[in-house]
Amino acid sequence: MKKNIRLKAPPLRRLLLAGTALLLLLLELIALLPKLTTPLERVELAMRDTLMRVRGARPTGGEIVIVAIDDFTFNWTGYQYPLPRDYYAQIVQVLNDSGARVIGLDIMLFEAGYDEGGDDALAAALAQTPKSVAVMQIFEDPLQGTVTLKLPLPAYRAALDGMGITEVLLDEDAIARSVRASHAFGGEPFYNWAFQVAALSMDVEPPILQDSVLVFNGETVPLIGERLLINYAGPAGTYPTYSAARVVLGDIPAEAFRGKIVLIGVTSPTIPDLYPTPFSASNRTPGVEIIANTISTIMSGDYLRLAPPWVNLVLIVVMALLAGLINRSGRPGITVAVLGGAMALYAVIVYLVFAQARWVLPFTSPELMLFLGVVLPTLEQAVSQELEKRRVRGLFTRFISPEMVDQLLATQDINSLNKRTNLTILFSDIRGFTTLSEKLTPDEVVALLNPYLEVMTDVVHQHGGTVDKYEGDAIVAFFGEPVPYADHALRAARAAVGMRTALTGLKERWKTEGILPERFEIGIGLNTGDVFVGLLGSAQRINYTVIGDTANLAARLQDLTKVYAWPIIISESTANAIKDEFDVEFVEAAMVKGKSEPVKIYKVLGIKGERIGPMET
Repeated sequence: MKKNIRLKAPPLRRLLLAGTALLLLLLELIALLPKLTTPLERVELAMRDTLMRVRGARPTGGEIVIVAIDDFTFNWTGYQYPLPRDYYAQIVQVLNDSGARVIGLDIMLFEAGYDEGGDDALAAALAQTPKSVAVMQIFEDPLQGTVTLKLPLPAYRAALDGMGITEVLLDEDAIARSVRASHAFGGEPFYNWAFQVAALSMDVEPPILQDSVLVFNGETVPLIGERLLINYAGPAGTYPTYSAARVVLGDIPAEAFRGKIVLIGVTSPTIPDLYPTPFSASNRTPGVEIIANTISTIMSGDYLRLAPPWVNLVLIVVMALLAGLINRSGRPGITVAVLGGAMALYAVIVYLVFAQARWVLPFTSPELMLFLGVVLPTLEQAVSQELEKRRVRGLFTRFISPEMVDQLLATQDINSLNKRTNLTILFSDIRGFTTLSEKLTPDEVVALLNPYLEVMTDVVHQHGGTVDKYEGDAIVAFFGEPVPYADHALRAARAAVGMRTALTGLKERWKTEGILPERFEIGIGLNTGDVFVGLLGSAQRINYTVIGDTANLAARLQDLTKVYAWPIIISESTANAIKDEFDVEFVEAAMVKGKSEPVKIYKVLGIKGERIGPMET
């Protein structure tokens, strides 16, 4: 039997495991489709952010500083955005005098400034800068279907040492994790201005595309399409930032800029150039500082690399196999411990690979596969066991008490149910039922006997008794096992009185239905003593029953209800156990079949203060 159960259960669990793996594999394949982001991808993006936050801020190297067009600058100068070009010229001139190595302007110089002579002054200042870079833009109009190249004015192009596109890219969750590395226009590639700043600072060649691969400083730059992932040094404010107004006022010492890359850009929250980043979605980072992080990533070569898609697929399969191995333990405690350990170990591996090698391994799908691969089969097993318990409970509660069913389902050692113990045995029989049944049709016998047995069995169960067997119209029950009760004799006596009360209600119902026999009466015998109780039978049929002289005497006492014409007859041992709650009356000491000495016989008159009547004659 056990062997058959084991053969049937695993296929469903293996099906759940395989189904989970196939579903995750399918979701990962769907995620490869362009312009489609699955929920798993969103979670994966958030996990990448978590890795960066757990790693924490990294050193910036001190090579890059920011001159901020901030609220203090607007308040001090009284200017509104955009600032006059002449003011930018003053900033650049201070930086030139301070010995800045490279100056990058994160401002649009596509159109003439509103201050007369301002463009000439700024162009002249840029011409004096050792190396300077400004932004250009490739503007795509989806409504018109046009693409426009916007370049700085000719005077600036003559003064600048480099130009590049500027585009911070947002993922589906509106987090800035990358910039556009290159963009083609008219068949010619244009590169992000962060590359131009880095090339001028490092005194190397600008990036080039070789066979669709971006190469900078002799190293292949890992891209996702046209995206360059930014290895952020930290949240907003990580890079040294100085107010433009204080720079012009001379409040900042020249050492702050000497030999540095200086980026000039807007940081005021009133200008829409702030972005949520992996370090913080609420404390947004200015676009100019995002470019500072990008330049640092390029110059250090600390590029972030995503594992190729096939790695994710392989890891899902590996986790599915590992989940299958974990499920073999068969012990919930060990299963949970191993599952938690395996998930934690993989999380640590993912973090170490990220922190040390800057590789981003898939996290969400492998961990989800491992978790669901263990939890779903375990849940299925628990549900199957619960359904089986309910089936067994529904089957056996028709024969034994609910407590007995619980005991059978909970016990680990079935032999522990076999014991010698002190119990109270109840025998109940219908007076003259054999003669009565000869006058009734089979259907009428069933119509009487089945409701009777059902009602009486309920009474026994209500008082914690176990129905041993039905012998025709007779009921054999015992109290005190499988759930031990110290007051088992009282319980049996209460059940006996309850059976008499239930019989009265049953007879009234039969009378209403017109099926009440002329005479229907029961006799009950109770005896308390030591008996053997346990599971007896064969492999085909087994019964939980009692054996012993105590049980035999209870049967003899039930027969004596006919002699004394009293419904409940009990032994001396039972009378002594219940006399504080019940009124009992000594009848006589009589010889009983199977006994060599007289047995003291008692009547149960009822619960104290509530007498029961004699049997109908």
